[in-house]
Amino acid sequence: MSHVFPRHTKHTLPTVVAGEGVYLVDNHGKRYIDGSCGAATSCLGHSDAKVITAIKSQLDSIPYAHTSFFTSDPAEELASLLVSHAPAGIERVYFLSGGSEAVEASLKLARQYFLEKGQVSRQHVIARRQSYHGNTLGALATGGNQSRRKAFAPLLMETTHISPCYEYRDKEDGESAFTYGQRVANELETEIQRLGPENVMAFVAEPVVGATTGALPSVTGYFKRIREICDHHGVLLILDEVMCGMGRTGTLFACEQDDVVPDIVTIAKGLGAGYQPIGAMLCTETIYQTIANGSGFFHHGHTYIGHPTACAASLAVLRRLVDDGLVKQSKQLGEVLQATLMDQFGQHPYVGDIRGRGLFRGIEIVADRDTKMPFPPEQKIHQKIKAAAFDLGLICYPNGGTIDGSQGDHVLLAPPFIMNEDHIEEIVDKLSKAFERVL
Repeated sequence: MSHVFPRHTKHTLPTVVAGEGVYLVDNHGKRYIDGSCGAATSCLGHSDAKVITAIKSQLDSIPYAHTSFFTSDPAEELASLLVSHAPAGIERVYFLSGGSEAVEASLKLARQYFLEKGQVSRQHVIARRQSYHGNTLGALATGGNQSRRKAFAPLLMETTHISPCYEYRDKEDGESAFTYGQRVANELETEIQRLGPENVMAFVAEPVVGATTGALPSVTGYFKRIREICDHHGVLLILDEVMCGMGRTGTLFACEQDDVVPDIVTIAKGLGAGYQPIGAMLCTETIYQTIANGSGFFHHGHTYIGHPTACAASLAVLRRLVDDGLVKQSKQLGEVLQATLMDQFGQHPYVGDIRGRGLFRGIEIVADRDTKMPFPPEQKIHQKIKAAAFDLGLICYPNGGTIDGSQGDHVLLAPPFIMNEDHIEEIVDKLSKAFERVL
């Protein structure tokens, strides 16, 4: 009898006992190809020798020390390496234990930044519908997925949400992609004016939306316009790269492809590649100096932030990503994955859109390609595909509520950067068989 409180009390899960590159092995010897890296986490696959060696070495040195008393060499080296590859102007790194923590920290830093500047009325956060920024209360309140928010709505701080940049569903007939992007970006201007520019502290967005809409990128020019609006009103731009960052979309930071620099950016998942729990919030030197020259103290913290062993693992991960060319490999293999998905599913009667960047790809499932009508939510198509794929030995990341938190289904693929083209064929073949079983 298990005493573990699982995610789902009505599901019985196999026990994982080994990881071999892109595969996981359960206690019955069954092998599963990890087509989603769990939740876009295990970018180096499983049992990477360099990362494991780094962890063991750090354990022999000093596993943990509290950051109110000490810094550590792994934390210092990791911060410097991140900054050296970050967008220009990002100069400081605050380590956390995961993505939700990183988003919470970014919200609190934004608020304290304006307090230190004497702009005490700035408190409102604007985000986008169908976004996801984490499960802690501040992050959940910022996210725009109604199904995830519903049960906890009475506990959430007040936030407002504008439209996502969702070209497949929302671009009007005769409207160019650029014009569409400018139109939905300008909703931010309207919302700031409604709330009063002096009252808005931040706009939060994922450069490529992950779990809720399935690898949804913005159109060209969208984030440049968002940046202009934020600059005009003195609003901070917070980009959530927890899922789409650290090489997942083909560049180390996803925002590089949109040619914008955020004021604050959050990362996690691929930062530690699953080898240790870690996340980070990075900010500009301007924000840091405002705190440093003011109170000098960021009113935030957790027991395990800046954990030396976690930082040592992530330092090894980041070196693999950058020095060993795995970010470039993510971009190259992503193009192969997209082409293979298009060959297999491009004319599928129940596939409406195949999208994404790098090794971050989404397939939107529809009941009718012409009308883009989704399947009824009660059919739970995404859950059935997940189960069928798992039975076939494929781990993928389907989700429901793609369109509005209730309607729509998609499958998210985010495989390890270390795979080869044969693995891509295996993933797509098994996913195709799962579609055949369900649809």
